[in-house]
Amino acid sequence: IQALVLDQLLLQDDRNVHLDVIASANRNPSSDATALSVVLFHQGLHALACYRVAHRLWQAGRTGMAYYMQSTVSSRYSADIHPAAEIGGGTYLNIGGGIVIGETARVGDDVTILQGCTLGGTGKEAGDRHPKVESGVILHCGATILGNLRVGTGAVVTAKSIVTKEVPDLARVSGVPAKVKSYRELKEEGFKDDAGQYGEDENEECDLDCRFRKSYRIHLVELESLAKMESCLNTGNTDCIKIAMDD
Repeated sequence: IQALVLDQLLLQDDRNVHLDVIASANRNPSSDATALSVVLFHQGLHALACYRVAHRLWQAGRTGMAYYMQSTVSSRYSADIHPAAEIGGGTYLNIGGGIVIGETARVGDDVTILQGCTLGGTGKEAGDRHPKVESGVILHCGATILGNLRVGTGAVVTAKSIVTKEVPDLARVSGVPAKVKSYRELKEEGFKDDAGQYGEDENEECDLDCRFRKSYRIHLVELESLAKMESCLNTGNTDCIKIAMDD
């Protein structure tokens, strides 16, 4: 297990899994959802964690084992995620059921994917043939995105829509084929951090839960910095390492 799983994962995966757990707990509509409950019982999170292992196995050239994990996740959680696909951190799969993500698909950070969504090809293309979903996108139940096209940052694809053309940033698209119906508005209150949300003050005494949130935020910042340094070391970019250390 050590050689198969833990030795394959990078600090970037550690960071992504942390953000996946936070996303699963915060975006879960259940009133009793906690980090512990999603880690133990949330099938979408389990499928995503298994994908992250398979993805590293694929990058290490162990494609047979990566395909085996993909097949196991598909039969266990009904989620077919190709190990070569790229998925950012903070991704929320509400359940694994019916989700299909193709080989050359790319998914940014903080994306929400509900059941039955497909990021697939048109069947008429070869090579790079799957969608590129930017950060902050919401894909509602049964949304289908076909072809090598971009879904812009913060866009929303409504349920059962079929997207065959690029989607602008912050657009709401709907229909078959999907068309832009409206645009989302960015509001200042949507960008408050946890400290602003909970009314925390750096100099103010707070309870155990408050102290835990503060320490966890510090941990994530440090983890992000270490993940950047690790990525720089893997690419051999010395300038990148200096920038990461300054951050």
